[in-house]
Amino acid sequence: FGFQTAVQIATDSFDRLVTTAESHHRCMIMEVMGRDAGWIALHTAIAGGAEICLIPEIPYDIEKLAKRVSMRYKNGKGFCNIVIAEGAKPKDGSIVAQKGEKGSEHVRLGGVAYQLSQQLKDAGCKAEIRETVLGHTQRGGTPVAYDRVLATLYGVKAFELALENKFGQMVAFKNNEIVSVSLQEATERYNVVDKNNYLVKAAKGMGISFGD
Repeated sequence: FGFQTAVQIATDSFDRLVTTAESHHRCMIMEVMGRDAGWIALHTAIAGGAEICLIPEIPYDIEKLAKRVSMRYKNGKGFCNIVIAEGAKPKDGSIVAQKGEKGSEHVRLGGVAYQLSQQLKDAGCKAEIRETVLGHTQRGGTPVAYDRVLATLYGVKAFELALENKFGQMVAFKNNEIVSVSLQEATERYNVVDKNNYLVKAAKGMGISFGD
């Protein structure tokens, strides 16, 4: 739980950037969290009607992106809005990361929006570009109703499992039901965006570019 709230915060922020991009004829790049998965970026791009959505699962071609941005201005649109996940990377490139706390192997992601901005400029894009990194704003604030209900249902299910002495289980939302799964099942596969996912196909159908 918390995903829907993060998407709502990101979408609200994106909507605000669209208006300033349009009024000042700029290309706005908004970076959202998600580590190795592009779910927040993908949902935000669809909800906000982004021109470009960049996610970790689909490495991007900077030359194609530069042409896409330049073409939008050439066609008289006058502005461009891009959503990029913090773990996105160019083809044959690497993620933007910093070392975590001393003694920890955890890598801290962030700053890819600035890298993309420079890459676009280096590729010959003449648009005036601005970057926004939402950072921790996506992780706080008031949860949307959906996440409140979901968290409550998770709590009830966890309590039921404890009463039944069923430990080593994780509560999950699966096929519109609150269920429990083993910790092994919960951790054996990382939940990333499949390139053939219906949301990716829908986004492409809307005209959103993934830079591939």
